[in-house]
Amino acid sequence: MAVYVVTWNLNDEKDDYDEARDAFIAQLERYDNCRDLGLESVRFISTSHNSSQVSEFLRRKLDTTDRLFVSKLHRGQYRGWLNKRVWDWIRARL
Repeated sequence: MAVYVVTWNLNDEKDDYDEARDAFIAQLERYDNCRDLGLESVRFISTSHNSSQVSEFLRRKLDTTDRLFVSKLHRGQYRGWLNKRVWDWIRARL
């Protein structure tokens, strides 16, 4: 299994923004995931899929004005300031 950081931006000018956001979050939550409440559009996911597969799966709920970034975390190659629960979740999966 790998851990990925996923970040996105949905075009909030669309008429159905709330519905689109909920659909994207539901798609994202099909993965084992964790979030830090201080990072609104960032999730950490754990999966055996590669970054291309994750990106393709999540893009099903996005349109061309939205943005998505998926990057694999590597043991010892990440730093930041997150809630301890999030760090524990990440470390348990790497």
